[in-house]
Amino acid sequence: MQENKPVLIVGLGNPGAQYDNTRHNVGFMAIHSLVGDDASWRNEHNAMVAKCKMNGYTVMFALPQTFMNNSGVAVQALMAYYKIPLENLVVIHDDMDIKIGDLREKVGGGSAGHNGIKSVDAAVGPEYRRIRIGIGHPRDTGSPINPADWVLGRFSDEELRVINNVISGIKLF
Repeated sequence: MQENKPVLIVGLGNPGAQYDNTRHNVGFMAIHSLVGDDASWRNEHNAMVAKCKMNGYTVMFALPQTFMNNSGVAVQALMAYYKIPLENLVVIHDDMDIKIGDLREKVGGGSAGHNGIKSVDAAVGPEYRRIRIGIGHPRDTGSPINPADWVLGRFSDEELRVINNVISGIKLF
């Protein structure tokens, strides 16, 4: 990360109570957990943003309000306004190709069909840090559910416990 520059940590998801605790909103869930209940949120550049200091950095946690497929609109606007370099961008999102309960990180790469990542890549380029939280794939459960319906489905109580445990282990710095 570039010192003396803000860090933008974005959780991907969809706004609205109807999407709470759905697999596709695991990025939002992670941000809420990382920020805590005392955060002060403001609406800025098509995102809800909470700011704090961490490890000597000014950190902005963001929840795009543009819906998943247009997440890049909010990310690009925040990066431009706050002059955030690409290396100081962290995006947390669901990954259907990773087993539920697994966490993987990488810098750059493709979207693997994830529309939120496609949008961010198109808006700012692909060379940013990604924290991918596994939500499993319906084929792994033997379920005939369409993948599009799977990601918009809610976690079971057991899955939610697993996801919350994974989220609590995220290391930002």
